[in-house]
Amino acid sequence: MTKIAEIIEHLAEFAPPIYQESYDNSGLICGNRDWEAKGVLISLDCTEAIISEAIAKGCNLVVAHHPIVFKGLKSLTGKNYIERTIISAIKHDIAIYAIHTNLDNMLHGVNRRIADKLDLQNLSILAPKAQTLLKLTTFIPEEASAAVLSALFEAGAGQVGHYKNCSFSLTGEGSFMPDEEAAPHIGEAHVQEFVHEKRVEVLVPIAAKSRLLQALKQAHPYEEVAYYLHALENENQEIGSGMIGRLPQAMEMNEFLGYLKEKMSLSCIRYTPQPHKKIQNVAVCGGAGSFLLPMAISRKADAFVTADFKYHEFFDAEDKVMICDIGHYESEVFTKDLIHDILKKKFVKFALCLSDTVTNPISYF
Repeated sequence: MTKIAEIIEHLAEFAPPIYQESYDNSGLICGNRDWEAKGVLISLDCTEAIISEAIAKGCNLVVAHHPIVFKGLKSLTGKNYIERTIISAIKHDIAIYAIHTNLDNMLHGVNRRIADKLDLQNLSILAPKAQTLLKLTTFIPEEASAAVLSALFEAGAGQVGHYKNCSFSLTGEGSFMPDEEAAPHIGEAHVQEFVHEKRVEVLVPIAAKSRLLQALKQAHPYEEVAYYLHALENENQEIGSGMIGRLPQAMEMNEFLGYLKEKMSLSCIRYTPQPHKKIQNVAVCGGAGSFLLPMAISRKADAFVTADFKYHEFFDAEDKVMICDIGHYESEVFTKDLIHDILKKKFVKFALCLSDTVTNPISYF
């Protein structure tokens, strides 16, 4: 029997909720973690039509990219589509889970999928996030340092860009005096001890903090482990907004627009013309990405593919970058496939259904 908790914990491991934006509401929105999961319906949005589709397909868990609830609900009277959706889900014992900006912010998340669809190379996060890294400093007897470091690396410490198992250490002398209630690995009660130790420092992603401290305490030989954590301002190259990369070959403006239209299955593109500039460096951001325009310009992007630009914001391109607004739904609808791929790697024999419902509220004539 597979519980809903197992499914959402797997999703949270791939895209930890701690990496969502402050305004967001990712996570379990309604339903019980301990329910048996009978089927998962994967969608971009969660609407009344999605709940009806889940009922028809025998699914009691909807995993959606966009949360149905962003702000607190003060009533459940069915006066709008949000309340009606939640009422229907509760009435039919259907859980709703959202995996939104935390999935956007992952190195292999939403924006990586856009980049892959466009065959971009030499990829990096457009706007890496600060305040998502910690530095762990701990003190280990020399003979145990290799084993403890190995446990820390296994728990997720020591990753710096494309390099893993990174650490820094200094050898020094530690001192301590156990009292009568201690059970020391080295030494005796009321006797001052001096031990050759290594001071070890490693970077830790904030999402791995609990797992790492557990690994440290299990692997360390001392009864009381001395350590401290520092929050860092360093940018985390694996967490952040948007992505930038290079096309295999530079393209003229019209050629690129046709290429973008084909690769993203678009019916139209709103764009700022760049007739005298070839397109090769391309920045992308699924959903509303206008806040990243200054970063796209500073990173020398020739084109910025995103959605939801307002009229006056197009002027901000200043002929430095071609804005390509492809539509919010169109930029993220394939996120259903991303979520499906994340789940099917673990739940190979479980019913995972991609929604057939088109939730795009916008039509084009």
